[in-house]
Amino acid sequence: MTYRVYSGPRGSETIRPMEKDQALYKEFNRLDEALNWALHLSRGEHVALLIEGDDGTRLTKQEIAAELAGRVSS
Repeated sequence: MTYRVYSGPRGSETIRPMEKDQALYKEFNRLDEALNWALHLSRGEHVALLIEGDDGTRLTKQEIAAELAGRVSS
């Protein structure tokens, strides 16, 4: 399984489907690894804008932020 984390500078809007081919992304084998990368990004000047998986997983910027908030508070 492959999960792609699309990212951009802090303050970026959600990625539109037509922009995905121009966006930066990093691939991971597990969703947990992808979410850990999103957390790493959030500690710097970039944020995860979208996570998509070959299994149909699709997390938007807002859903990623909510997931990361739950990880940080636990």
